[in-house]
Amino acid sequence: MASHAAHHASGWAAGLVAAALVAQAGAAGPWHVYSLAAFAAGVAGGTAPDWLELAWWRRSRRLWVTHRTVTHWGVAWVAMLVFAYRSLGHRHGWAAPLFGFACGGLVHLIADWPNPLGVPWLWKRHSLNWWNSGHCDLIVVAAAWAGALWLAQAAWGHAAPLAHWLGWLRTV
Repeated sequence: MASHAAHHASGWAAGLVAAALVAQAGAAGPWHVYSLAAFAAGVAGGTAPDWLELAWWRRSRRLWVTHRTVTHWGVAWVAMLVFAYRSLGHRHGWAAPLFGFACGGLVHLIADWPNPLGVPWLWKRHSLNWWNSGHCDLIVVAAAWAGALWLAQAAWGHAAPLAHWLGWLRTV
């Protein structure tokens, strides 16, 4: 698992990506309110798979599910991302924040994937087993921001490769 700080920093990167993609989809809204909502939700989504496990209704900080189970399930996060992206074109007010939240959650899973505990993408946990938890946070954050900056400049610059990829996502 990447540290909380690494998840938070990569969540900011996911928020940037979400805001850029919402703007490129033409769903930014008046004064870019929906892009800002996607950004804020992306930041929150960057740590969501961990805080969604907490049983907030109990006095002690207990988990209501085992760590890295249902809240880290890749299929659910990808499905949420695709559903929200496809809903952007219908001008639903909830689509942009949901898209940002899903971007953040997916980046969280990608950040957790390299350590030995892994992530349950389909059913069983899968790990790249590259490093132990908490190590190499700089690599995780740098990769998240490098990808975010590339995607953001491509989205706001209307780059052809990104438009081609997003066109395929709309057909799913």
